[in-house]
Amino acid sequence: MGSTECLGDPQIILQYSNGFLVSKVMFTACELGVFDLLMESGEPLSSDAIAARLSTSPVGMERLLDACVGLKLLAVELTQEGALYRNTDISNIYLTKSSPKSQYHIMMYYSNTVYLCWHYLTDAVREGRNQYERAFGISSKDPFGAMYRSEEEMMKFMAGQNSIWSICGRDVLTAFDLSIFTQIYDLGGGGGALARECVSLYPNSTVTIYDLPKVVQVAKERFVPPKEHRIAFHEGDFFNNPIPEAELYILSKILHDWDDDKCRQLLAKVYKVCKPGGGVLLVESLLNEDKSGPLETQLYSMNMLVQTEGKERTAAEYSRLLEAAGFGDVQVKRTGKLYDAVLGRK
Repeated sequence: MGSTECLGDPQIILQYSNGFLVSKVMFTACELGVFDLLMESGEPLSSDAIAARLSTSPVGMERLLDACVGLKLLAVELTQEGALYRNTDISNIYLTKSSPKSQYHIMMYYSNTVYLCWHYLTDAVREGRNQYERAFGISSKDPFGAMYRSEEEMMKFMAGQNSIWSICGRDVLTAFDLSIFTQIYDLGGGGGALARECVSLYPNSTVTIYDLPKVVQVAKERFVPPKEHRIAFHEGDFFNNPIPEAELYILSKILHDWDDDKCRQLLAKVYKVCKPGGGVLLVESLLNEDKSGPLETQLYSMNMLVQTEGKERTAAEYSRLLEAAGFGDVQVKRTGKLYDAVLGRK
């Protein structure tokens, strides 16, 4: 009975405790430009050469590179001149700034913003509220006021969300055939990556990005090219301003920011203006019905605790919210990826 075999592998506890070290190694290599340098160089480089070009200490860089090799983010070759490092395919595709599928911006947002909130996770659990006040010295009562506390911070968030949809957008937008909907509103559409994916997949559709005025201005200036005529913009706060009539409303990673009352309020408002036969598409990371997983979604829910007023939910919980607002024929599609889709019809 006292055998550790009966208790499972104790090493897993050590692995879990080292989890934050793993992510911080990746974030640091991204921030210093390791992956960008190796891609641009076109050839493997020594740790001394990388350290010199990136203005770091040779000893610190060597340890960082070796840790990235262990994480399979870099490969190393031992030669007569010493160790030479190069990117792996996954780093070239997802961790270099120039890649169309780059996750660099979301990495930097996690590293420089989310990490600071998570430092106060214990306080968040005790108090049941987000931790912007402790992390940044600003009010936690308006999560998006805190999240968009500066133009630089707003840009980081928007670029980070865009990078997520560059690899997840197609999965959620093809979970259902949306070709019957030609007039679409993307509520809280941010930098427009999901809207651009939508008009690419459904060329007969037009998508209007509905978001706060300052978000819309940045999206127009930085993220959505003027030549994309099938994407329009509407400035407003969807809780406090009118929502125009449309056939389909996309709420991608919106409801998880808010408590059930706010969700019901927003969905009821959407139902009222939705055209008959239209619908609402929720894009969220779904918990198992017994909330036993997936682990990524459970961790996202903890992140909602430290950063917002909301939480991740099960398919049944989202279905109940939709039905309470009046939507019927609710369908759920799990994509097998990070985000899933729930469609309700009017």
